[in-house]
Amino acid sequence: MLDRLWAAGREFLGCEAAIMGGGMSWVSERNLTAAISNAGGFGVVACGSMDPELLTREIAATQALTRRPFGVNLITMHPQLDDLIRVTVAAGVSHVVLAGGIPSGSAVRMVKDGGAKLVCFAPALVLAKRLVRSGADALVIEGSEAGGHIGPVSLTVLAQEILPHVREVPVFVAGGLGRGEAVLAYLEMGAAGAQLGTRFAAAEESIAHPRFKQAFVRASARDAVPSVQLDPRFPVIPVRGLVNEGTKRFLEHQAETLQRFQSGELTRETAQLAIERFWAGALRRAVIDGDIEQGSVMAGQSVGLVTAVQPVAEIIAEIIGQAVAALVARHMIATPG
Repeated sequence: MLDRLWAAGREFLGCEAAIMGGGMSWVSERNLTAAISNAGGFGVVACGSMDPELLTREIAATQALTRRPFGVNLITMHPQLDDLIRVTVAAGVSHVVLAGGIPSGSAVRMVKDGGAKLVCFAPALVLAKRLVRSGADALVIEGSEAGGHIGPVSLTVLAQEILPHVREVPVFVAGGLGRGEAVLAYLEMGAAGAQLGTRFAAAEESIAHPRFKQAFVRASARDAVPSVQLDPRFPVIPVRGLVNEGTKRFLEHQAETLQRFQSGELTRETAQLAIERFWAGALRRAVIDGDIEQGSVMAGQSVGLVTAVQPVAEIIAEIIGQAVAALVARHMIATPG
């Protein structure tokens, strides 16, 4: 039954379990990507701010660790997006994930002409339909429960809005997923598979600092909150992460900057820049250096379901086992005796 439910996702990704790894900057690199693909899922390299030369090396290093399919996540706002697409398809990567905005027609054509399958993020039904018309081969709908940069709508609502009305391409769900029963529920609603980030970020194969992983193990769901914006004149892109001294200091920094703007010390532009620069390098400090107090510890609300640092294969097997157990229990109830 489970194989039938996510058959479209498995066929599209070319893997045994239709479980994608989220594209997490500094985390979703060669080791985690290959581990997910080798365990039967579908790993995704997060390009982030890499330049084409660095991405070329990262793809080659990933290919040296796995012979199974994996994808590359590219940010649509990257100033070298065209070059990044070229090196990705030239390396023979089977799937390109364009994230961070609606991709341009030229970007879509470059991916398709290069022979790769295109995956896009759809934050609303109208955009989902537009992306399918423009050439997306699959969609990801990510709820606000996710870690990192988030939209305003929960996965529960997005799934109800989009899944019944988009059948032309596979749709993968993401945001707040940590157990197989939840994945199963969305498969039964029409999803083709799921994307997980937070649980994989704390996996054994993740290069994240041990302090970063232990922060996940200790945290509860309510510890992962979006960044707060103090004044609508100075927008803050919402990012979900664990509350720490850095998040508290960010509020103070906004208040101080706002006061300097109101006193005439700063222009609107310099004040906005001062707010935006606060978190510069903060994710790397948390993930790589282990500064979980001042760094940005991006995590989804499923962080409360991370109870230990586990191998990737164990995480995937656990999710599949939970889904299968739920199906078996339902069958036993339906056919007593």
